Amino acid sequence: MNKLNTLKPNEIFEQFEQILKIPRPSKKEKKIIEYLLAFAKKNNLKAKKDSVGNVLIYKQATKGYEKLKTVVLQSHVDMVCEKDSNIKHNFEVDPIIPIIENGWVKAKGTTLGADDGIGVAAQLALLASKTIKHGNIECLFTIDEETGLTGAFALKPNFFSGKILLNLDSEDEGELFIGCAGGKDTVATLKIEKNKTPGKQIPFKISVNGLTGGHSGDDIHKGYANSIKIITRFLWSIEQKYNLRISEFVGGNLRNAIPREAYATFTVTNDVEKKVVNYFKEFQKNIKLEYNITEPKLNLLLEKCEKPQFVINRKSQINLLNALLACPHGVISMSAEMPGLVETSTNLASVKFIEKNKIEVTTSQRSSVESAKDYIVNMVSAVFSQCGFSFRNSDGYPGWKPNTKSEILEISKKSYFKLFKKEPIVRAIHAGLECGLFLEKYPELDMISFGPTLRGVHSPSERLEISSVQKFWDLLLEILQKIPK
Repeated sequence: MNKLNTLKPNEIFEQFEQILKIPRPSKKEKKIIEYLLAFAKKNNLKAKKDSVGNVLIYKQATKGYEKLKTVVLQSHVDMVCEKDSNIKHNFEVDPIIPIIENGWVKAKGTTLGADDGIGVAAQLALLASKTIKHGNIECLFTIDEETGLTGAFALKPNFFSGKILLNLDSEDEGELFIGCAGGKDTVATLKIEKNKTPGKQIPFKISVNGLTGGHSGDDIHKGYANSIKIITRFLWSIEQKYNLRISEFVGGNLRNAIPREAYATFTVTNDVEKKVVNYFKEFQKNIKLEYNITEPKLNLLLEKCEKPQFVINRKSQINLLNALLACPHGVISMSAEMPGLVETSTNLASVKFIEKNKIEVTTSQRSSVESAKDYIVNMVSAVFSQCGFSFRNSDGYPGWKPNTKSEILEISKKSYFKLFKKEPIVRAIHAGLECGLFLEKYPELDMISFGPTLRGVHSPSERLEISSVQKFWDLLLEILQKIPK
């Protein structure tokens, strides 16, 4: 019942089902690259691969369409690898197991990888077709979009020739995207000392799970809880009241995902054990009330655990908790130019103990305004600097400035109205797309981004709306028919 090749459009879902069998974590895309090159050879299509692994497959125009402008279709081959803690899954080896449920395709306890596997599937369906009419097309498959935009950064100016680019990496059917935010990462590191755990200490573990998580760009304005922030709020309050000693603090995973799970182990003296338990009960009640709408599955637990051998020294502990509490997370400002669009945001993404004496905190900042992006990066950096952390900022990536007079935008709008008898929504997106980097290297590019409806992206609740895939496919084929000479 969960065979995707029973779904429509059959051409796309057949390809998508094959893609789900191929492991393709970010920075480990070797198997999908090999698959693409073998696919091109099997279908007698010209293909090439650049030094980092980007692949371009070229297909000649069908008879009568030779004079149309060449169109570049683009998607990224890597996927975000997130799973529920109770699921055993090795993303480097195991296939994604799809489930069809109530009009959606999702995965069994993991991310689905429709971001951007469904874009890849659409390209392969077009390349394999013997009946679809189109001009010359160049299908560009980029690597490592999710963790570093490595493929887009490394792309050479002469890798493809088309002047029109259709980015197939958007997540809302009925919307045409003409701009996106730029972004930067800030990674902070704290050197710590460890002490032997004092005697007569009561060990506890506090954990949070069941949160929604989601995309740190697309979902940042939806009020979802941050697991790291919840744990920090509890620990910081206990630190002020009692003699708390932290042993471990782990939360989140990827820089572009709102953290869903976190835990910390700590000890307190015997005489405050009951007070800590009672405080937790009150804290738990308040947090559940605070997030009763946006996080109905929130699960916050305090339990006794095995006594740890070591705890971090008090100075490191205070610096860690102050930094995590003060570090901003969420929407910083909304766009005055485009109502409803998040202009600037930041994501407190992960905290991890690395090596034996270091704690690493990863954050990411986004903005459609370059000066505002620099401001929020500096704000986050200053918080960590004041709390004794060293930090480094990534090079970042540029935003994509909207062009409301775009030729391909007009073609796409007319195509959408012809098919569905209503106007599409035209807007920018707060998430990062590779289009800004493409525009730097190919200044003459005329671009638009669109796709089917995805929800819960970058989390195990990721799902693809089946009916929207047909509309996405129909629109893509209609646009290709309307490309000018």
